[in-house]
Amino acid sequence: MEEGLGFKFWAGFAGIMLAAGILGLILLIIFSRAVYAWCFFGAFLLFVAVLLVFAWFYDRRQKRA
Repeated sequence: MEEGLGFKFWAGFAGIMLAAGILGLILLIIFSRAVYAWCFFGAFLLFVAVLLVFAWFYDRRQKRA
């Protein structure tokens, strides 16, 4: 008899969603403060810098594979 996914799965899923929500809130606060301090152009530059760092790490991982 199949019982479904179980409590462990749903508790882990809820924990991951809670962590993702908190991380999203922190990123939103950082970005909104950058907009307030540096106007939209400065916040856009910050966003691009974060994306470039992510792309650099991603490329380094793909080079090894």
